[in-house]
Amino acid sequence: MITKLDQALRFHETALSLRAQRQQLLASNIANADTPNYKARDIDFSGALKQALSQGGATPGAMTTTTAAHLQGQGANGTAAGVPLLYRSPRQDSVDGNTVDMDAERNQFIDNAVRYEAGLTMVSAEIKKMLSAIQGQ
Repeated sequence: MITKLDQALRFHETALSLRAQRQQLLASNIANADTPNYKARDIDFSGALKQALSQGGATPGAMTTTTAAHLQGQGANGTAAGVPLLYRSPRQDSVDGNTVDMDAERNQFIDNAVRYEAGLTMVSAEIKKMLSAIQGQ
């Protein structure tokens, strides 16, 4: 029973985890908008989702640790969920070498947040559907 429940929600779990990681990247870009030579980064969401699902739905971005003292975070090779982080191409060059376009970053941030909320809504609907099936309603 539990494995069927896991299978039913695995896609949503993986997608929401990737959305959360992407939100962190976008927030980092926005926070570093005034940092000289900062290069805006992002992930190819669809590619990352395909790769995470092909790995059997393992938690995206989870790193293996051997002791509790190890820090969690992005891979040392600049990856998120095994997918390389991409650099954004600036629409207009800046004097300080920073590639963050605040308008584009805000739009991406809001779009990702809305899609995250939609994912939560879908998970909630799935759980309600399963609950009503269990209760026989």
